[in-house]
Amino acid sequence: MTYKYIWFDIGYTLLYQQREQTYAQYLKDQKIDVPLSKIEEAYHYADKLFMREYPGVLGRKVNTFFHWYLGIVNYYLNLNFDLESQNRFIQARISEINPYWAPFPFVKDVLSTLKKEGYKLGVISNWDQSAKSLLDYYKLTDYFDNIIISSEVGIEKPNKEIFEYALKQGNTNQHESIYVGDNYYDDVVGSNKVGLKTYLINRFNRKGIEEIEHPYIIQSIEELPKILNTINV
Repeated sequence: MTYKYIWFDIGYTLLYQQREQTYAQYLKDQKIDVPLSKIEEAYHYADKLFMREYPGVLGRKVNTFFHWYLGIVNYYLNLNFDLESQNRFIQARISEINPYWAPFPFVKDVLSTLKKEGYKLGVISNWDQSAKSLLDYYKLTDYFDNIIISSEVGIEKPNKEIFEYALKQGNTNQHESIYVGDNYYDDVVGSNKVGLKTYLINRFNRKGIEEIEHPYIIQSIEELPKILNTINV
């Protein structure tokens, strides 16, 4: 099988939130010392719990779920705080970080490598109207041949229609395309409905996705060039 088109999710595939640092600042304010790596792991577990049990919630306005989410992070770290005051502190810190989303440090290098090797690249993402502005801000837009954003096309993953729409826009098909994302229930379940081979990103090996049986799990898109060189033979 020869793959020609690589499609990407955005959140925690290309970009990440600068959130663990704000949580660490709160702990410092409380005179509590927890390694940043443990905080990152706690957020990861909270993400995976929400993806599994509460689909779609993470895409809603933050004031509709963040107290709830923050309580899960605290639980994983065996900590207990007044969520109202903790949330006020963290939201104040977040407001000082603009933009709050940033690209993983390896993203441009990976995208450049894939483009040089002749692949077409695209985006299929559940995101609001800020998606393209973020990609523009970080000078990522020009890497992509097609950018499909749910808020613009009126379809969200895991609906198969957004993948069908993307393949049509990219003048490609499921046999020559690969999808890469971090949410099994949106990305793998949705893309499988149209027969797309999907690589699931999970930064902590199998932590947080123990219930999932999926053969293609990677820690980041850094692994893609080597994988494609192996399977495109």
